[in-house]
Amino acid sequence: MDSVRHLNRESENGSVPQTLNNQPNAMDISLSRSTSKRVEDQYASSSMFTGGFNQVTRSQLKDKVIESDSSHPQMVGTKGSACEMPGCDGKVMTDERGLEILPCYCDFKICRDCYKDTLRNGELICPGCKVAYVEHGMAEAASAVNQKVLPYPTGAAEVSKMEERLSRMKSNSTSSMTNEFDHDQWLFETKGTYGYGNAMWPKDSENGASSRSGSDSMAGDPNVFKEKEWRPLTRQLNISTTILGPYRFIIFARMVILVMFLKWRVENPNEDAIWLWGMSLVCEIWFAFSWLLDQFPKLFPLNRVADLDVLKDKFETPSPNNPTGKSDLPGIDIFVSTADPEKEPPLVTANTILSILAVDYPVEKLSCYVSDDGGSLLTFEAMAEATSFANLWVPFCRKHDIEPRNPESYFSLKRDPYKNKIRSDFVRDRRRVKREYDEFKVLINGLPESIRRRSDAYNAAEEMKAVKLWKEAANDEPMENLKISRTTRMTDGTHWPGTWTTPAPDHSRGDHSSIIQVMSKPPSNEPQIGTASDSNTMDLTEVDIRLPMLVYVSREKRPGYDHNKKAGAMNALVRASAVMSNGAFILNLDCDHYIYNSEALREGMCHMMDRGGERICYVQFPQRFEGIDPSDRYANHNTVFFDVNMRALDGLQGPFYVGTGCLFRRTALYGFDPPCLQEEAAEDAGWFGSKKKKSATVASVTEVDSLDDRSLKSGSSIDDDEMNIALIPKKFGNSSLFVESIRVAEFQGRPLADHPSVKNGRQPGALILPRDLLDPATVAEAINVISCWYEDKTEWGDRVGWIYGSVTEDVVTGFRMHNRGWRSVYCVTKRDAFRGSAPINLTDRLHQVLRWATGSVEIFFSRNNALLANSKLQFLQRIAYLNVGIYPFTSFFLIVYCFLPALSLFTGQFIVQSLQVKFLVYLMGIMLTLIILAVLEIKWSGIELVDWWRNEQFWMIGGTSAHLVAVLQGLLKVIAGIEISFTLTSKSSGDDEDDCADLHVIKWSSLMIPPLTIIMVNLIAVAIAVSKTIYSEDRKWSSLLGGIFFSFWVLSHLYPFAKGLMGKRGKTPTIVYVWAALLSICISLLWVAINPPSSNNQIGGSFQFP
Repeated sequence: MDSVRHLNRESENGSVPQTLNNQPNAMDISLSRSTSKRVEDQYASSSMFTGGFNQVTRSQLKDKVIESDSSHPQMVGTKGSACEMPGCDGKVMTDERGLEILPCYCDFKICRDCYKDTLRNGELICPGCKVAYVEHGMAEAASAVNQKVLPYPTGAAEVSKMEERLSRMKSNSTSSMTNEFDHDQWLFETKGTYGYGNAMWPKDSENGASSRSGSDSMAGDPNVFKEKEWRPLTRQLNISTTILGPYRFIIFARMVILVMFLKWRVENPNEDAIWLWGMSLVCEIWFAFSWLLDQFPKLFPLNRVADLDVLKDKFETPSPNNPTGKSDLPGIDIFVSTADPEKEPPLVTANTILSILAVDYPVEKLSCYVSDDGGSLLTFEAMAEATSFANLWVPFCRKHDIEPRNPESYFSLKRDPYKNKIRSDFVRDRRRVKREYDEFKVLINGLPESIRRRSDAYNAAEEMKAVKLWKEAANDEPMENLKISRTTRMTDGTHWPGTWTTPAPDHSRGDHSSIIQVMSKPPSNEPQIGTASDSNTMDLTEVDIRLPMLVYVSREKRPGYDHNKKAGAMNALVRASAVMSNGAFILNLDCDHYIYNSEALREGMCHMMDRGGERICYVQFPQRFEGIDPSDRYANHNTVFFDVNMRALDGLQGPFYVGTGCLFRRTALYGFDPPCLQEEAAEDAGWFGSKKKKSATVASVTEVDSLDDRSLKSGSSIDDDEMNIALIPKKFGNSSLFVESIRVAEFQGRPLADHPSVKNGRQPGALILPRDLLDPATVAEAINVISCWYEDKTEWGDRVGWIYGSVTEDVVTGFRMHNRGWRSVYCVTKRDAFRGSAPINLTDRLHQVLRWATGSVEIFFSRNNALLANSKLQFLQRIAYLNVGIYPFTSFFLIVYCFLPALSLFTGQFIVQSLQVKFLVYLMGIMLTLIILAVLEIKWSGIELVDWWRNEQFWMIGGTSAHLVAVLQGLLKVIAGIEISFTLTSKSSGDDEDDCADLHVIKWSSLMIPPLTIIMVNLIAVAIAVSKTIYSEDRKWSSLLGGIFFSFWVLSHLYPFAKGLMGKRGKTPTIVYVWAALLSICISLLWVAINPPSSNNQIGGSFQFP
């Protein structure tokens, strides 16, 4: 260790000059960082930063954030040995590899504060050896940091930092573009080739030839090695024409039958019941229209497959452009959002974080940000404990290739955990980790009580102190007037700057400061191999023990500022992450959705880095759920939507963004247009769109360059109004550091320019440089960009980031991207990419559907209506988005149609004059084509028939309940301006013995009234019609059979709803039956009043079969 430290000093002092044969590699660059920068990096990573409106940004060094001791060098609070300065009890700072940061050759141990004091006094003398320090680069920064009041960084410093980062990447890629062969780099190759047919030549199987068309004929050809770089990362698998051809034919055949049927219905009214005929005809016309909106976007379904071997060959294999084989993949920032630890258990969120930290992606390219919108100390300490447990869990997963990497899910697997495990120490390691995880769960579950007891103890001491001061002052004021705040305390005894358990001014859920705490420090650029002693009994001698950077973020909230719910929290994370890590891509996950496939990020990156990937705004993964009842009574899996509709949209402009499990291109979130294709160059001015002046597009300083480096500079083809730098704050805000980060993010997000078809790529090896160190000024700027006032008079939420104004901000955000010409991709992995939980209780499920439908109504009545989209939105994609806004309105027609069978049975009339042969033929044609379409959809999508049927059933359940209320709420918001609020859906903590225990719980809701009334009315109508027909002298069996058929069609669709009301043991609340009976009686009495029975139609006569 000492030899490495002295080697670093030699390179820093310049005693070893750089020559052609002595070039610093990435390892040297990583280790040659100056002591002062490394100290500031560790200070920034170990401090809690707070600030906000009318507040200075403050930092507080945190030596302790959890009760247990920190052991991992990356974890916040980890310190080295004691400072050797007399009278000082501080700890020596350590870097991300656990090495102590010592500024002098003599290895005198000195803490950061004592080192700053030495610099501040101007002595610059080591207290140990009494020799002058070699470097004193910390002197300038010491004064600002020492105040613990951090000024915002100046724009010049920010620009220079980002410019330096970008120039390093560009120079690294430019040097690789020279025609002269670099022999020094080639010497670093792990394999060399020395002619055709040699033993080291990669065989066909090693090159993945089976995945390339026509590769067999090129086996053994030396050109294969060169063409290896040009292999595509993804392939499109078209649906077989034997299935897709008949599928499209049946769609058009059914459309023709519907038109002919409706024409016949219009020409053949039922004169005896014209009102019944009119209502049914209007409903049928709407049903035909909504079916067309739903079916047309399904004409071009598509499947895709990614090749991870090619991704590894291109980005992580030694080559002349990347001699060391370091990862050349772009960075990814992962967002996890949570708001209320009472409804979203911290244990669930902690398991999600653990699955992220253990994901199979280069550690140095990965950062995780946890958004705590409630500012809860419980969430903060749960994340800190999760980081501590990750020190054991993540190496265990890497060592034994664990899947899934969520400990709760892994230890709950029903299959044999020892299958395919061959290491002799697996059993011992698993037993150790399982025991530690059980203790971790108990610790997380006990955090609320621990926080309460700790806070009560400090509050009691504060009260005693206040009473003592009151007695000493001998005031006449009664003791009852003493106002002592009930504070919430952290483990080190300081006040929690977020929400207190007992709300107080500046410490409530809607009124608290910004908080940023780096839980896990940024990892080093080199693997850090563990030892047998790193984790007691677990041997980690061959395992990389580094952790990705983990950051806790709680944005500022103040009264009078609209925080815009989840969309506002996501935008705050976008800005904070851009300043701190600036990953070119962003993955957002809900707190209850964890990574089930550790290679999911790599599969998503295959699409982004493939040819044409620069025009992809996001990669959406399907949502898969756990804890659903085996019969999937309420269609919680949403299989038809995720495996049919979304696959079909993938063949158009791309799938919808559905709120979680989505990998974004960062620059697409910033509101920019996609790069122009070559054929569009004549019409378009650059990356931002057409030559026409667009007031919505400003701040072209962030426009990104194509391969010829145009877009990073102010190109002459850009309009003057787009070039106006003064408009930058109007779009992005006043953070110049954030604005400069956009250029870097765009460059890092480009695919490799390894094929002539890639027009906007980058050269290989440009992203192998180590990441920039964190410094206090950078984190202070992150506090600035998440302040409550930052978005004022900017385009955040309007044209930039997640879009505001709808409870379904996800659909609107995706729509805006598609409307700018971007494409999206649907990535269905062989092993589920992500898994989460879904509400299996009937009431919770209906409220979930209500929220989605309300958002759709908001979209329909807003400028985000697909009818108002521009020409960049493809026609069928426009129809798909139009259907999103229209489908809730089907509820009016559906409810009327569900009552028509009962009305038909009450009156003895039917929707047609008589059951003619033509009517029956049309009816049979409509039903047969529907069945055939269902079978073909099952064929090309891979779903099961029961999934299709469950979807049909819940379509009617939701349509007769939640969708109706959603339309009414949407109309109230549009007409009366009444805002709509929704409560957060509670997540299961996973502690129930019965996974489906919540399925049988009956929670009364007014949403149950309409479908329950439909069921009761139809049952009563069937009973009355049967008895009336049997005892009637003029028996109309055709009308009876038609009415009963349609009544049972309605009842069969509502069967899951009725079964859900019965509960597990038939414990249905009495109010359910009371409401149903009252409504049924009212409807029956209303009908009798409107159409009183005549004496001729009264029940009587003898019983007689026809």
